[in-house]
Amino acid sequence: QVQLVESGGGLVQAGGSLRLSCAASGRTFSSYNMGWFRQAPGKEREFVTGITWSGTNTLYADSVKGRFTISRDNAGNTLYLQMNSLKPEDTAVYYCAAGNRFARYVFQSQSQYDYWGPGTQVTVSS
Repeated sequence: QVQLVESGGGLVQAGGSLRLSCAASGRTFSSYNMGWFRQAPGKEREFVTGITWSGTNTLYADSVKGRFTISRDNAGNTLYLQMNSLKPEDTAVYYCAAGNRFARYVFQSQSQYDYWGPGTQVTVSS
């Protein structure tokens, strides 16, 4: 079992940057594929980006490609999301999630992820 807690959210102006962290408990973090999802007010939760357990493969939603970077520190049990060139439409609650142990590819479907953090709010002002 994995417990996840996000941090690093906040208020930032358009064009600015934020770095989100997701701290994981347990000794199995390094075996899980990880993902970042977000949910804007009045919208469904959507896939943002994901990374395989080894860090070899990543996948990005078209809306964040070239602006966001996912990374992980398996020794430190932490997942990161570097967000640059933020836009007002990036405003949402951001969630990290874990699933699919030792999978070779990143999955976008929420049903593929078993463990979720409580989320952190990101607000981008125009």
